[in-house]
Amino acid sequence: MALMMGVQSAAQRHIFFAERQAAKIDDVPADTKLREIKRVGVIGAGTMGGGISMNFLSAGIPVTIVEMQQDALDRGTGVVRKNYEATAAKGRMKPEQVEQAMGALKPTLDFADLAECDLIIEAVYETMEVKKDIFTRLDAIAKPGAILASNTSYLNIDEIAACTKRPEDVVGMHFFSPANVMKLLEVVRGDKTADDVLATVMALAKKIKKVAVVAGVTYGFIGNRMLMPRQVEATKLLLEGASPEQIDKVHVAFGMPMGPFQMSDLAGVDIGWHRDPSRIENIRDALAAENRWGQKTKAGFYDYDEKRTPRTPPRDGNHRRFPRQVGRHPARDQRRGDCRPHALHDGQRRRADPRRGQGAARVRRRCGLDLRLWLARLSRRPDVLGAVRGPGEGRRGAGEIRLPGGEVAEGCCGIGRSPEVIAHDRLVRANAF
Repeated sequence: MALMMGVQSAAQRHIFFAERQAAKIDDVPADTKLREIKRVGVIGAGTMGGGISMNFLSAGIPVTIVEMQQDALDRGTGVVRKNYEATAAKGRMKPEQVEQAMGALKPTLDFADLAECDLIIEAVYETMEVKKDIFTRLDAIAKPGAILASNTSYLNIDEIAACTKRPEDVVGMHFFSPANVMKLLEVVRGDKTADDVLATVMALAKKIKKVAVVAGVTYGFIGNRMLMPRQVEATKLLLEGASPEQIDKVHVAFGMPMGPFQMSDLAGVDIGWHRDPSRIENIRDALAAENRWGQKTKAGFYDYDEKRTPRTPPRDGNHRRFPRQVGRHPARDQRRGDCRPHALHDGQRRRADPRRGQGAARVRRRCGLDLRLWLARLSRRPDVLGAVRGPGEGRRGAGEIRLPGGEVAEGCCGIGRSPEVIAHDRLVRANAF
């Protein structure tokens, strides 16, 4: 009952209903007739274009992918196949499903092959001039009724649509990197975007298992507009002397899945770059000009090996690998109210007993703790605190908790009440924290 009435439960319910509410558009009738999407075209076989293609291939929708050069096309289709084979190796797909998906992919260098597509998604450089040129060409070859979409993350959809004679067919479809994994899809609605175009894209997003959110035409839309303040401040810290690993470590320790510079390397440092090596306006431009585009070139804010892991693991002051992993025990952690790892500082980390010889390293004791707890980590919830036991730790006294005044809380040794009950009933009321 306590968990059901807690803030975590309320947050989960909020997310559940918010995701479903996001799919509803107030001024678009629910019975709007949708356009039929039998084939999707993707312009660009890079990291984003390949990931976008995988979404539709996995949903059984044939894809025509266009690139300017044969080596780039081969590299892009090779990455798609490699991703599918990696999924099959994990048992999530069958080999025949991999071949079926790759069989539905039509790689081509001929822009005119997009004429047979019902939806065409542009996924090229984040440069307005390039996108205008592409949409001008699309306007001339796309069949009537085809939806023209841009994967732009910042640029003005209305300005792009103005290059065509069919602005009502133009919409933004902003996928997040890696596009075949991330669930969020921003559907950018232009001033002249038709209702049936918007409804069709929203329905298609559900088919490819994305959580679609309608955004207006504004710089950065929703996701990047939220991330920009963090990125600006992180860059200021970098200029003031902090290292990327120090900044990212703080974000991960706070609870975020990755830091701002890890995210930049994953998405691509070259996103938004004007591709002029003589024009350096910020740190990202300087890195991009040196061909440090992130994980795809094995060099960005970090250097990477063949497995796309940092060659020199970033470390914190305690010389632990980054990101900090303290051993994950999902079921046990969830009972304490938090499934994320939470590291201990020097005074809380278990150490070998100095009274023992080198051969007795397995014997551990707590150093610097007033409360004698055997914990792998401290819970982020101060109202839930339990003992974690390993081999030989179930004996009486191993997990005992001394309350203020010297009183010992009973039942912490596996023979009485659960640690959660003890923590909630005794420690919190005694203001032990």
